[in-house]
Amino acid sequence: MTKFAEREGDHLNFSHILFDLDGTLTDPKIGITKSVQYALAKFGIIEDNLDRLEPFIGPPLAYSFQEFYDFSEEDAWHAVQYYREYFADKGIFENELYAGIPELLSMLTQRQAVLIVATSKPLVFAERILKHFKLEHFFHAVVGSNLDGTLSDKSEIIRHIIEKENLNTASTVMIGDRKHDIIGAHTNGISSIGILYGYGSEAEMEAIGPTYCIRTVQELYEAFALAGKGSGLL
Repeated sequence: MTKFAEREGDHLNFSHILFDLDGTLTDPKIGITKSVQYALAKFGIIEDNLDRLEPFIGPPLAYSFQEFYDFSEEDAWHAVQYYREYFADKGIFENELYAGIPELLSMLTQRQAVLIVATSKPLVFAERILKHFKLEHFFHAVVGSNLDGTLSDKSEIIRHIIEKENLNTASTVMIGDRKHDIIGAHTNGISSIGILYGYGSEAEMEAIGPTYCIRTVQELYEAFALAGKGSGLL
């Protein structure tokens, strides 16, 4: 994988930057895994180890219930409803901001980059989380899924953003911690940055091949800071 530290920064002058939410801007582990735990219990499945539920962080929930617990499509949809019973009141705030994220977003907006959230999380929840952490003013737009499950595939979300905002794909990048973020970028012909401080493993990133890969928020900050020197784009 290409590491930012090995580049001169000349290819990082993106005018439009799409950010995943869970595992990229915030660490939602406790809230998401407890919500999944609650939903599974409704089906008589008891999972006391929240670490085992980490794979639910990032992908569309209905997909994960089917993939990891062999739920039917109908049961997976019911599980999502149970998940939301817990998440809407408690799980949404069992969440914390990754250190350095406000500074990163501030630096990028000061350099006139246009920032957009691209998340599989329902839009209504994504907006509440951004407001809770006082991040909403950094973003030109927030695009998430609908409560009925539509617009939850990351490739579809990115395509929707590109079309709605009339983006130049050559100057747009997707930043995320899971393979679905990178696949979505590949599918739509934009560059991608896979980050390793979230919930995607290095092996997952190696297998999917993002344009760039980086390990920490600080390294991400430094990479964009370096790219912005002497450039009118950032």
